[in-house]
Amino acid sequence: MKQRQRISARTGRQHKRTRLSKRSGALIATALAACGGTAVIAAQALAGTGAGGTGAGGTGNGASAAGASAAGRTINCPDVGQRLRSLPARAAPEVNRNLGQLEGQVARAFQRWAADPGAQDRVLNELERDRGATIGRIAEALRRAGGQPGALGRLSACRTTERTAAAQSVPRGAQDGNSADNGPFRNDFVDIRTVRPNTGGGGDRGGRSGSFRSECGRNANGHNNPDNLIVAPGVRNGAHHLHDYVGNLATDAFSSDNELAGAGTTCGNGDRSTYYWPVLRLRDNGRERDADAPGGGRDGNVGTIVRPADVSLTFDGSGAEKVTAMPPFLRNLTGDAKALTNGTANANASWSCTGFEDRRLRNKYPICPRGSNVVRSLAFPSCWDGRNIDSANHRTHVVFPGRNGQCGNGFRPIPRLVQRLTYAIPPNTSYAVDSFPDQLHNPVTDHGDFINLMPQRLMRTAVDCINSGRDCR
Repeated sequence: MKQRQRISARTGRQHKRTRLSKRSGALIATALAACGGTAVIAAQALAGTGAGGTGAGGTGNGASAAGASAAGRTINCPDVGQRLRSLPARAAPEVNRNLGQLEGQVARAFQRWAADPGAQDRVLNELERDRGATIGRIAEALRRAGGQPGALGRLSACRTTERTAAAQSVPRGAQDGNSADNGPFRNDFVDIRTVRPNTGGGGDRGGRSGSFRSECGRNANGHNNPDNLIVAPGVRNGAHHLHDYVGNLATDAFSSDNELAGAGTTCGNGDRSTYYWPVLRLRDNGRERDADAPGGGRDGNVGTIVRPADVSLTFDGSGAEKVTAMPPFLRNLTGDAKALTNGTANANASWSCTGFEDRRLRNKYPICPRGSNVVRSLAFPSCWDGRNIDSANHRTHVVFPGRNGQCGNGFRPIPRLVQRLTYAIPPNTSYAVDSFPDQLHNPVTDHGDFINLMPQRLMRTAVDCINSGRDCR
């Protein structure tokens, strides 16, 4: 069946990003508090850590649970990109550029407010003015291309939110003062041993189908940038946080489909697919190469980047239906990088520890016992509409199956990707995923992205393995 034109089509190629700067500059101020010989994350003007008490849990995935896991203040703005239901290809480049500007405006407003908490009203008024002008340009671009902007003009106003919660367990010796004003916070952590088992521990689908694993390495070549080719194509620093990439070696914000198709790859079997996710950092005051760069220190993402100890990229099925091949260049994502302010309707990542994977957390970072590694699991939607390789909000063309494992009317099952990442975190050390500044490095914002560039023969092999119950690689 003929594929429709990709929504995020771009005209022309802008210049490539260069390597991240190593220029010197000050880190965000350090603040530690010692208590009985145990260092804890210090409270800052915008980062109350809660008082007294400890708790377990952290297994919920509702909006209230996400709110309870943040102990600071942030700026909450409507997510314009998620409100788009159609995007004419002719309008896509201009709309994407302006969506990127909206993210930059929120990031800068949050930083101004963090530096001067008393300027809240002025910051919000200036932000609403800037957002109003940018949203107006988005609406006009849609109208010129024959689209329907709807009520986008109502989305310019933002508000501040403050969340308080009882303090939770925190790694002893945590040294997160270098970014204590934008998370993570004490109550973002929980000892995995205090969490009750809540899954079977063997994967969401219980091995009811075969699988195919693509071997792509651990990003040993250091392919990182703060771009997002799916959500913000053509926008430099569109993510405002650093991504780890494996697979396709050409991926950045300006990569065309032709460039991706002709690029090298870290995967075996000729798989040129793009796999990426936010980096994980130790909050240890370590000065990384991007300490003064956009997406790094300039966006509040500081500390030592941790390379995964293991990366597993596995495709499987539900067992309820036979899967069919994915189309070339299919865009697919899971989780929501702005789930702290958007709510958790699209949040989908889970956290655990090796040896404890029957206990999964949605809105807490696990504290793992000695000898156990931190585990991030990112399961992708697997019901394709059979026509589009992208959609205006990057979600409606590929959705999750129902509870029975079957796809709804008009959708067909495709191989489900699960990204499983493990990290050897030193004992008693605080850590966090990179995030937008206003998302406070909350664990509920974890997410992953995938662009399919498997050769057709390899895709057929994967489909055959899954449908026949074999495990292949």
